[in-house]
Amino acid sequence: MSTMGSSSRAIVCLCAILMLSSASPNSAGITSRYVRKLAASEDLPEDNAHVKAPEEYNAPQQVHIHQGDYEGTAVIVSWVTQDEPGDGKVLYGQAQGNYTTFVIGEAYSYSFYNYTSGFIHHAVISGLQFDTRYFYAIGSGNVSREFWFITPPESKLDTSYTFGVIGDLGQTFDSLSTLEHYMNSSGQSVLFVGDLSYADTYPFHNNIRWDTWSRLIEPSAAFQPWILTAGNHELDFLPEFGETIPFKPYTHRFHTPFRSSNSTSPLWYSIKRGPATIIVLSSYSAFGKYTPQYKWLLAALRRVDRNVTPWLIVLMHTPLYNSNSDHYYEGEPMRVIFEQFLVEYKVDVVFAGHVHAYERTHPVSNVQYDIVNGQCNPLVAESSPVYIVIGDGGNIEGLSAESTRPQADYSAFREASFGHGILDIQNHTHAFFTWHRNQDGEKVAADSAIISNKFWS
Repeated sequence: MSTMGSSSRAIVCLCAILMLSSASPNSAGITSRYVRKLAASEDLPEDNAHVKAPEEYNAPQQVHIHQGDYEGTAVIVSWVTQDEPGDGKVLYGQAQGNYTTFVIGEAYSYSFYNYTSGFIHHAVISGLQFDTRYFYAIGSGNVSREFWFITPPESKLDTSYTFGVIGDLGQTFDSLSTLEHYMNSSGQSVLFVGDLSYADTYPFHNNIRWDTWSRLIEPSAAFQPWILTAGNHELDFLPEFGETIPFKPYTHRFHTPFRSSNSTSPLWYSIKRGPATIIVLSSYSAFGKYTPQYKWLLAALRRVDRNVTPWLIVLMHTPLYNSNSDHYYEGEPMRVIFEQFLVEYKVDVVFAGHVHAYERTHPVSNVQYDIVNGQCNPLVAESSPVYIVIGDGGNIEGLSAESTRPQADYSAFREASFGHGILDIQNHTHAFFTWHRNQDGEKVAADSAIISNKFWS
Protein backbone atom coordinates (compact mmCIF):
# COMPACT_ATOMS: atom_id res chain seq x y z
CA MET A 1 0.00 0.00 0.00
CA SER A 2 1.28 3.47 -0.82
CA THR A 3 1.98 6.09 1.82
CA MET A 4 -0.84 8.21 0.43
CA GLY A 5 -3.23 5.24 0.66
CA SER A 6 -2.23 4.57 4.27
CA SER A 7 -2.71 8.22 5.22
CA SER A 8 -6.13 8.37 3.58
CA ARG A 9 -7.22 5.24 5.38
CA ALA A 10 -6.06 6.67 8.71
CA ILE A 11 -7.90 9.96 8.07
CA VAL A 12 -11.11 8.12 7.23
CA CYS A 13 -10.82 6.06 10.40
CA LEU A 14 -10.15 9.15 12.55
CA CYS A 15 -13.09 11.03 11.06
CA ALA A 16 -15.32 8.03 11.72
CA ILE A 17 -14.26 7.92 15.37
CA LEU A 18 -15.08 11.59 15.80
CA MET A 19 -18.41 11.46 13.99
CA LEU A 20 -20.00 8.13 14.92
CA SER A 21 -21.70 8.72 18.22
CA SER A 22 -24.40 6.29 17.05
CA ALA A 23 -21.85 3.48 17.12
CA SER A 24 -21.65 3.63 20.88
CA PRO A 25 -23.78 1.06 22.74
CA ASN A 26 -24.68 3.78 25.25
CA SER A 27 -26.29 6.04 22.66
CA ALA A 28 -29.96 5.96 21.71
CA GLY A 29 -30.87 4.13 18.54
CA ILE A 30 -31.78 6.10 15.44
CA THR A 31 -34.82 5.54 13.26
CA SER A 32 -34.12 7.59 10.16
CA ARG A 33 -36.74 10.09 9.05
CA TYR A 34 -35.41 10.19 5.53
CA VAL A 35 -38.30 10.35 3.04
CA ARG A 36 -37.98 7.96 0.11
CA LYS A 37 -40.23 6.28 -2.46
CA LEU A 38 -42.18 3.53 -0.71
CA ALA A 39 -44.13 2.19 -3.69
CA ALA A 40 -43.13 -1.15 -5.16
CA SER A 41 -40.57 -0.84 -7.91
CA GLU A 42 -40.95 -2.02 -11.51
CA ASP A 43 -38.95 -4.81 -13.09
CA LEU A 44 -36.74 -4.00 -16.04
CA PRO A 45 -38.46 -5.12 -19.28
CA GLU A 46 -36.95 -8.18 -20.93
CA ASP A 47 -35.79 -6.04 -23.87
CA ASN A 48 -34.01 -3.52 -21.64
CA ALA A 49 -30.37 -3.14 -22.64
CA HIS A 50 -29.18 -4.24 -19.19
CA VAL A 51 -30.96 -7.61 -19.28
CA LYS A 52 -31.72 -8.53 -22.89
CA ALA A 53 -30.16 -11.58 -24.52
CA PRO A 54 -27.23 -11.15 -26.92
CA GLU A 55 -28.15 -11.21 -30.60
CA GLU A 56 -25.15 -13.28 -31.76
CA TYR A 57 -25.70 -17.01 -32.18
CA ASN A 58 -24.67 -18.96 -29.07
CA ALA A 59 -22.76 -16.04 -27.55
CA PRO A 60 -21.63 -16.69 -23.95
CA GLN A 61 -23.86 -14.80 -21.53
CA GLN A 62 -24.75 -14.58 -17.85
CA VAL A 63 -21.06 -14.78 -16.93
CA HIS A 64 -20.27 -14.86 -13.23
CA ILE A 65 -17.53 -16.13 -10.95
CA HIS A 66 -17.40 -17.55 -7.44
CA GLN A 67 -14.48 -18.48 -5.25
CA GLY A 68 -13.67 -22.08 -6.11
CA ASP A 69 -12.03 -23.46 -2.98
CA TYR A 70 -11.63 -22.84 0.73
CA GLU A 71 -8.27 -21.06 0.56
CA GLY A 72 -8.90 -18.60 -2.28
CA THR A 73 -6.62 -20.05 -4.97
CA ALA A 74 -9.40 -21.29 -7.26
CA VAL A 75 -12.27 -19.65 -9.16
CA ILE A 76 -15.49 -21.12 -10.55
CA VAL A 77 -16.34 -19.56 -13.92
CA SER A 78 -19.98 -19.98 -14.97
CA TRP A 79 -21.81 -18.93 -18.11
CA VAL A 80 -24.68 -19.90 -20.42
CA THR A 81 -24.82 -20.65 -24.13
CA GLN A 82 -28.39 -20.60 -25.35
CA ASP A 83 -28.37 -22.54 -28.61
CA GLU A 84 -25.88 -25.41 -28.16
CA PRO A 85 -23.16 -26.41 -25.70
CA GLY A 86 -20.46 -24.84 -27.85
CA ASP A 87 -16.89 -24.46 -26.64
CA GLY A 88 -16.59 -25.36 -22.96
CA LYS A 89 -13.04 -24.09 -22.56
CA VAL A 90 -11.91 -21.25 -20.31
CA LEU A 91 -8.60 -19.79 -21.49
CA TYR A 92 -6.69 -17.85 -18.87
CA GLY A 93 -3.40 -16.17 -18.09
CA GLN A 94 -1.80 -13.10 -16.52
CA ALA A 95 -1.54 -11.15 -19.78
CA GLN A 96 -4.61 -10.11 -21.72
CA GLY A 97 -4.91 -12.06 -24.97
CA ASN A 98 -1.96 -14.28 -24.08
CA TYR A 99 -3.65 -17.37 -22.72
CA THR A 100 -1.18 -20.12 -21.96
CA THR A 101 -3.53 -22.41 -20.07
CA PHE A 102 -7.10 -23.62 -20.28
CA VAL A 103 -9.62 -25.71 -18.38
CA ILE A 104 -12.69 -27.49 -19.68
CA GLY A 105 -15.85 -27.34 -17.63
CA GLU A 106 -19.10 -29.24 -17.57
CA ALA A 107 -22.32 -28.14 -19.32
CA TYR A 108 -25.92 -29.18 -18.80
CA SER A 109 -29.44 -27.78 -18.92
CA TYR A 110 -32.46 -28.15 -16.65
CA SER A 111 -36.23 -27.91 -17.05
CA PHE A 112 -38.69 -26.18 -14.77
CA TYR A 113 -42.39 -26.59 -15.58
CA ASN A 114 -42.67 -25.18 -19.15
CA TYR A 115 -39.15 -23.73 -19.30
CA THR A 116 -35.90 -25.30 -20.48
CA SER A 117 -32.64 -23.51 -19.75
CA GLY A 118 -29.78 -22.91 -22.10
CA PHE A 119 -26.55 -24.84 -21.57
CA ILE A 120 -25.11 -23.86 -18.20
CA HIS A 121 -21.32 -24.14 -18.00
CA HIS A 122 -19.20 -24.38 -14.85
CA ALA A 123 -15.40 -24.59 -14.99
CA VAL A 124 -12.93 -24.48 -12.10
CA ILE A 125 -9.59 -22.70 -12.47
CA SER A 126 -7.28 -23.86 -9.68
CA GLY A 127 -3.69 -23.36 -8.57
CA LEU A 128 -3.88 -19.57 -8.81
CA GLN A 129 -1.49 -17.16 -7.11
CA PHE A 130 -2.73 -14.83 -4.40
CA ASP A 131 -3.34 -11.14 -5.11
CA THR A 132 -2.89 -11.52 -8.85
CA ARG A 133 -4.89 -10.27 -11.82
CA TYR A 134 -5.90 -12.99 -14.27
CA PHE A 135 -7.56 -12.54 -17.64
CA TYR A 136 -9.90 -15.19 -18.99
CA ALA A 137 -11.77 -15.82 -22.22
CA ILE A 138 -14.83 -17.96 -23.03
CA GLY A 139 -16.48 -18.73 -26.33
CA SER A 140 -14.76 -18.92 -29.70
CA GLY A 141 -14.61 -17.06 -32.97
CA ASN A 142 -16.65 -13.88 -33.26
CA VAL A 143 -18.49 -14.57 -29.98
CA SER A 144 -15.38 -14.93 -27.82
CA ARG A 145 -15.57 -12.74 -24.70
CA GLU A 146 -12.79 -11.64 -22.34
CA PHE A 147 -12.93 -10.72 -18.66
CA TRP A 148 -10.57 -10.51 -15.69
CA PHE A 149 -10.52 -11.02 -11.93
CA ILE A 150 -8.10 -10.45 -9.06
CA THR A 151 -7.47 -13.24 -6.58
CA PRO A 152 -7.64 -12.37 -2.87
CA PRO A 153 -4.53 -11.55 -0.86
CA GLU A 154 -3.06 -14.38 1.16
CA SER A 155 -4.76 -14.72 4.52
CA LYS A 156 -2.59 -13.09 7.15
CA LEU A 157 -3.16 -11.25 10.41
CA ASP A 158 -3.10 -7.68 9.12
CA THR A 159 -4.27 -8.13 5.54
CA SER A 160 -6.78 -5.49 4.45
CA TYR A 161 -9.76 -6.20 2.19
CA THR A 162 -13.05 -4.56 1.19
CA PHE A 163 -16.34 -6.43 0.76
CA GLY A 164 -19.54 -5.15 -0.76
CA VAL A 165 -22.75 -6.32 0.90
CA ILE A 166 -26.03 -6.66 -1.03
CA GLY A 167 -29.28 -8.50 -0.42
CA ASP A 168 -32.73 -9.02 -1.93
CA LEU A 169 -31.66 -7.43 -5.19
CA GLY A 170 -34.21 -8.44 -7.79
CA GLN A 171 -34.12 -6.79 -11.22
CA THR A 172 -36.01 -3.53 -11.01
CA PHE A 173 -34.90 -0.03 -11.92
CA ASP A 174 -34.01 0.34 -8.23
CA SER A 175 -31.96 -2.86 -8.43
CA LEU A 176 -30.04 -1.35 -11.32
CA SER A 177 -29.39 1.77 -9.26
CA THR A 178 -28.06 -0.36 -6.38
CA LEU A 179 -25.79 -2.26 -8.73
CA GLU A 180 -24.46 0.90 -10.39
CA HIS A 181 -23.81 2.52 -7.02
CA TYR A 182 -21.94 -0.55 -5.82
CA MET A 183 -19.82 -0.77 -8.97
CA ASN A 184 -18.53 2.72 -8.26
CA SER A 185 -17.34 1.65 -4.81
CA SER A 186 -14.09 0.10 -3.61
CA GLY A 187 -15.66 -3.33 -3.06
CA GLN A 188 -13.46 -6.27 -4.14
CA SER A 189 -16.11 -8.99 -3.86
CA VAL A 190 -19.77 -9.16 -2.89
CA LEU A 191 -21.29 -10.83 0.16
CA PHE A 192 -24.80 -11.56 -1.08
CA VAL A 193 -27.36 -12.48 1.59
CA GLY A 194 -30.03 -14.12 -0.54
CA ASP A 195 -33.10 -13.47 -2.71
CA LEU A 196 -31.57 -13.06 -6.15
CA SER A 197 -33.87 -12.85 -9.16
CA TYR A 198 -37.43 -12.88 -7.74
CA ALA A 199 -38.40 -15.06 -10.70
CA ASP A 200 -40.88 -16.75 -8.39
CA THR A 201 -43.01 -13.60 -8.30
CA TYR A 202 -44.03 -14.40 -11.89
CA PRO A 203 -46.61 -17.01 -12.94
CA PHE A 204 -45.14 -20.52 -12.80
CA HIS A 205 -41.90 -19.00 -11.48
CA ASN A 206 -40.98 -17.84 -14.95
CA ASN A 207 -37.34 -18.92 -15.22
CA ILE A 208 -36.68 -16.50 -18.05
CA ARG A 209 -36.32 -14.04 -15.20
CA TRP A 210 -33.38 -16.06 -13.91
CA ASP A 211 -31.73 -15.41 -17.29
CA THR A 212 -32.43 -11.68 -17.21
CA TRP A 213 -31.15 -11.36 -13.63
CA SER A 214 -27.93 -13.15 -14.44
CA ARG A 215 -27.36 -10.80 -17.36
CA LEU A 216 -28.07 -7.81 -15.09
CA ILE A 217 -25.32 -8.69 -12.61
CA GLU A 218 -22.74 -9.78 -15.20
CA PRO A 219 -20.95 -6.36 -15.35
CA SER A 220 -19.97 -6.94 -11.72
CA ALA A 221 -20.15 -10.70 -11.19
CA ALA A 222 -17.95 -11.58 -14.19
CA PHE A 223 -15.09 -9.58 -12.67
CA GLN A 224 -15.37 -10.28 -8.94
CA PRO A 225 -16.92 -13.16 -7.01
CA TRP A 226 -20.37 -12.88 -5.52
CA ILE A 227 -20.39 -15.05 -2.38
CA LEU A 228 -23.97 -16.26 -2.50
CA THR A 229 -26.52 -17.16 0.16
CA ALA A 230 -29.86 -18.81 -0.68
CA GLY A 231 -33.06 -17.05 0.41
CA ASN A 232 -36.75 -17.93 0.33
CA HIS A 233 -37.09 -16.69 -3.25
CA GLU A 234 -34.58 -19.35 -4.31
CA LEU A 235 -36.77 -22.21 -3.05
CA ASP A 236 -38.82 -22.44 -6.28
CA PHE A 237 -40.98 -25.18 -4.79
CA LEU A 238 -44.09 -25.78 -6.94
CA PRO A 239 -45.42 -29.28 -6.17
CA GLU A 240 -48.79 -28.48 -7.74
CA PHE A 241 -46.96 -28.23 -11.08
CA GLY A 242 -44.60 -31.13 -10.53
CA GLU A 243 -41.63 -29.11 -9.25
CA THR A 244 -40.78 -30.83 -5.98
CA ILE A 245 -37.01 -30.24 -5.72
CA PRO A 246 -36.28 -27.09 -3.67
CA PHE A 247 -33.62 -24.68 -4.96
CA LYS A 248 -33.56 -26.37 -8.38
CA PRO A 249 -32.84 -23.31 -10.60
CA TYR A 250 -30.47 -21.80 -8.02
CA THR A 251 -28.28 -24.88 -7.57
CA HIS A 252 -28.10 -25.52 -11.31
CA ARG A 253 -27.05 -21.96 -12.11
CA PHE A 254 -24.78 -21.10 -9.19
CA HIS A 255 -22.04 -23.39 -7.90
CA THR A 256 -20.31 -22.97 -4.55
CA PRO A 257 -17.13 -24.65 -3.21
CA PHE A 258 -19.01 -26.47 -0.48
CA ARG A 259 -17.00 -29.68 -0.61
CA SER A 260 -13.75 -27.84 0.14
CA SER A 261 -15.19 -26.82 3.52
CA ASN A 262 -16.43 -30.38 4.21
CA SER A 263 -20.06 -29.43 3.66
CA THR A 264 -22.57 -31.89 2.25
CA SER A 265 -24.73 -29.21 0.62
CA PRO A 266 -24.07 -26.23 -1.69
CA LEU A 267 -26.44 -24.22 0.51
CA TRP A 268 -24.04 -23.99 3.44
CA TYR A 269 -20.28 -23.63 3.12
CA SER A 270 -17.32 -21.54 4.22
CA ILE A 271 -14.33 -19.88 2.58
CA LYS A 272 -11.29 -17.87 3.54
CA ARG A 273 -10.93 -14.61 1.67
CA GLY A 274 -8.09 -12.34 2.69
CA PRO A 275 -8.40 -11.50 6.38
CA ALA A 276 -11.81 -13.11 6.82
CA THR A 277 -13.41 -16.51 7.14
CA ILE A 278 -16.91 -16.34 5.74
CA ILE A 279 -19.53 -18.85 6.85
CA VAL A 280 -22.68 -19.12 4.74
CA LEU A 281 -25.79 -20.64 6.34
CA SER A 282 -29.13 -21.74 4.88
CA SER A 283 -32.19 -20.33 6.64
CA TYR A 284 -34.48 -22.67 4.68
CA SER A 285 -32.70 -25.96 5.30
CA ALA A 286 -32.91 -28.04 8.46
CA PHE A 287 -30.69 -26.59 11.19
CA GLY A 288 -31.86 -28.27 14.38
CA LYS A 289 -29.54 -30.25 16.61
CA TYR A 290 -28.09 -33.36 14.91
CA THR A 291 -28.92 -32.11 11.39
CA PRO A 292 -26.15 -31.94 8.77
CA GLN A 293 -26.08 -28.12 8.82
CA TYR A 294 -25.87 -28.02 12.62
CA LYS A 295 -22.99 -30.50 12.75
CA TRP A 296 -21.19 -28.79 9.91
CA LEU A 297 -21.44 -25.33 11.51
CA LEU A 298 -19.79 -26.50 14.72
CA ALA A 299 -16.95 -28.09 12.74
CA ALA A 300 -16.57 -24.98 10.56
CA LEU A 301 -16.33 -22.69 13.60
CA ARG A 302 -13.72 -24.92 15.23
CA ARG A 303 -11.68 -24.91 12.02
CA VAL A 304 -11.17 -21.13 11.99
CA ASP A 305 -7.68 -19.91 12.96
CA ARG A 306 -8.04 -16.28 14.04
CA ASN A 307 -4.26 -15.84 13.76
CA VAL A 308 -4.63 -16.38 10.01
CA THR A 309 -8.11 -14.98 9.33
CA PRO A 310 -8.75 -12.64 12.27
CA TRP A 311 -12.25 -11.74 11.05
CA LEU A 312 -15.19 -14.13 11.24
CA ILE A 313 -18.28 -13.20 9.19
CA VAL A 314 -21.56 -15.12 8.96
CA LEU A 315 -24.09 -14.78 6.13
CA MET A 316 -27.71 -15.92 6.29
CA HIS A 317 -30.99 -14.80 4.79
CA THR A 318 -33.45 -14.53 7.69
CA PRO A 319 -32.16 -12.10 10.34
CA LEU A 320 -31.73 -13.23 13.93
CA TYR A 321 -32.27 -9.64 15.12
CA ASN A 322 -34.82 -7.45 13.35
CA SER A 323 -36.97 -4.63 14.76
CA ASN A 324 -38.89 -4.10 11.51
CA SER A 325 -42.54 -5.16 11.45
CA ASP A 326 -41.91 -7.29 8.36
CA HIS A 327 -40.68 -10.81 9.13
CA TYR A 328 -40.51 -9.89 12.80
CA TYR A 329 -39.35 -12.86 14.90
CA GLU A 330 -38.99 -15.21 11.92
CA GLY A 331 -35.33 -15.77 12.74
CA GLU A 332 -36.02 -16.78 16.34
CA PRO A 333 -35.78 -20.58 15.81
CA MET A 334 -32.29 -20.29 14.29
CA ARG A 335 -31.24 -17.70 16.88
CA VAL A 336 -32.20 -20.01 19.76
CA ILE A 337 -30.10 -22.83 18.29
CA PHE A 338 -27.12 -21.03 16.72
CA GLU A 339 -26.59 -17.80 18.68
CA GLN A 340 -24.73 -19.52 21.51
CA PHE A 341 -22.10 -20.67 19.03
CA LEU A 342 -21.84 -17.26 17.33
CA VAL A 343 -21.06 -15.73 20.72
CA GLU A 344 -18.79 -18.53 21.89
CA TYR A 345 -16.62 -18.40 18.77
CA LYS A 346 -16.64 -14.59 18.74
CA VAL A 347 -18.23 -13.97 15.36
CA ASP A 348 -17.65 -10.33 14.44
CA VAL A 349 -20.62 -9.52 12.22
CA VAL A 350 -23.68 -11.35 10.92
CA PHE A 351 -25.22 -10.12 7.65
CA ALA A 352 -28.80 -11.01 6.70
CA GLY A 353 -31.50 -9.90 4.27
CA HIS A 354 -35.19 -10.86 3.94
CA VAL A 355 -36.44 -7.57 5.42
CA HIS A 356 -36.50 -4.93 2.69
CA ALA A 357 -34.86 -2.25 4.77
CA TYR A 358 -31.54 -1.53 6.46
CA GLU A 359 -30.77 -1.99 10.14
CA ARG A 360 -27.57 -2.16 12.16
CA THR A 361 -27.48 -3.33 15.77
CA HIS A 362 -25.07 -2.69 18.57
CA PRO A 363 -23.05 -5.78 19.55
CA VAL A 364 -25.81 -7.87 21.13
CA SER A 365 -26.65 -11.31 22.47
CA ASN A 366 -29.51 -13.07 24.21
CA VAL A 367 -27.85 -16.35 25.10
CA GLN A 368 -28.86 -16.10 28.75
CA TYR A 369 -32.55 -16.62 27.88
CA ASP A 370 -34.44 -19.83 28.56
CA ILE A 371 -38.10 -20.54 29.22
CA VAL A 372 -37.42 -21.24 32.89
CA ASN A 373 -35.48 -18.16 33.97
CA GLY A 374 -37.62 -15.79 31.91
CA GLN A 375 -34.65 -13.58 31.08
CA CYS A 376 -35.52 -12.43 27.58
CA ASN A 377 -33.95 -9.00 27.14
CA PRO A 378 -31.06 -8.90 24.66
CA LEU A 379 -27.90 -7.51 26.23
CA VAL A 380 -25.65 -5.02 24.46
CA ALA A 381 -22.15 -6.44 24.97
CA GLU A 382 -18.97 -5.59 23.05
CA SER A 383 -17.98 -9.27 22.96
CA SER A 384 -21.06 -10.19 20.91
CA PRO A 385 -21.64 -9.94 17.15
CA VAL A 386 -23.01 -6.92 15.32
CA TYR A 387 -26.07 -7.85 13.25
CA ILE A 388 -26.74 -6.02 9.99
CA VAL A 389 -29.94 -6.44 7.98
CA ILE A 390 -29.41 -5.34 4.40
CA GLY A 391 -32.31 -6.74 2.38
CA ASP A 392 -32.66 -3.41 0.61
CA GLY A 393 -31.26 -4.20 -2.84
CA GLY A 394 -34.27 -2.91 -4.78
CA ASN A 395 -36.56 -5.85 -5.50
CA ILE A 396 -40.07 -5.74 -6.98
CA GLU A 397 -41.84 -6.21 -3.63
CA GLY A 398 -40.81 -2.75 -2.42
CA LEU A 399 -39.60 -1.52 0.95
CA SER A 400 -40.45 -2.67 4.46
CA ALA A 401 -41.49 0.71 5.78
CA GLU A 402 -43.02 -0.13 9.17
CA SER A 403 -40.75 -0.50 12.19
CA THR A 404 -41.71 -1.71 15.64
CA ARG A 405 -42.07 0.94 18.35
CA PRO A 406 -40.35 1.85 20.54
CA GLN A 407 -37.02 1.14 18.90
CA ALA A 408 -35.31 -1.80 20.60
CA ASP A 409 -32.31 -0.96 22.79
CA TYR A 410 -30.09 -3.21 20.68
CA SER A 411 -30.96 -1.35 17.45
CA ALA A 412 -28.43 1.34 16.55
CA PHE A 413 -29.76 2.60 13.19
CA ARG A 414 -32.59 1.67 10.85
CA GLU A 415 -34.03 3.04 7.64
CA ALA A 416 -36.30 1.81 4.85
CA SER A 417 -34.38 2.76 1.71
CA PHE A 418 -32.72 0.85 -1.09
CA GLY A 419 -28.93 0.67 -1.03
CA HIS A 420 -25.83 -1.43 -0.37
CA GLY A 421 -23.12 -1.80 2.26
CA ILE A 422 -19.31 -1.71 2.29
CA LEU A 423 -17.22 -3.56 4.89
CA ASP A 424 -13.66 -2.24 4.81
CA ILE A 425 -11.41 -4.47 6.93
CA GLN A 426 -8.42 -2.32 7.79
CA ASN A 427 -6.35 -4.53 10.10
CA HIS A 428 -6.87 -7.37 12.57
CA THR A 429 -8.60 -5.19 15.17
CA HIS A 430 -10.94 -2.80 13.31
CA ALA A 431 -13.20 -2.64 10.27
CA PHE A 432 -15.19 0.29 8.94
CA PHE A 433 -18.75 -0.37 7.75
CA THR A 434 -20.76 2.09 5.67
CA TRP A 435 -24.28 1.92 4.25
CA HIS A 436 -25.09 3.83 1.07
CA ARG A 437 -28.64 4.67 -0.01
CA ASN A 438 -29.34 4.89 -3.72
CA GLN A 439 -30.62 8.45 -3.57
CA ASP A 440 -27.20 9.75 -2.52
CA GLY A 441 -23.92 10.01 -4.36
CA GLU A 442 -21.87 6.82 -4.47
CA LYS A 443 -19.39 7.96 -1.82
CA VAL A 444 -21.97 9.33 0.64
CA ALA A 445 -22.56 7.14 3.71
CA ALA A 446 -26.05 7.34 5.22
CA ASP A 447 -24.87 5.23 8.18
CA SER A 448 -21.44 4.13 9.31
CA ALA A 449 -19.74 2.44 12.23
CA ILE A 450 -16.39 1.14 13.36
CA ILE A 451 -16.63 -2.58 14.14
CA SER A 452 -14.17 -3.94 16.67
CA ASN A 453 -12.85 -7.45 16.21
CA LYS A 454 -14.37 -9.64 18.93
CA PHE A 455 -11.41 -12.01 19.14
CA TRP A 456 -8.62 -9.43 19.14
CA SER A 457 -10.26 -6.62 21.13
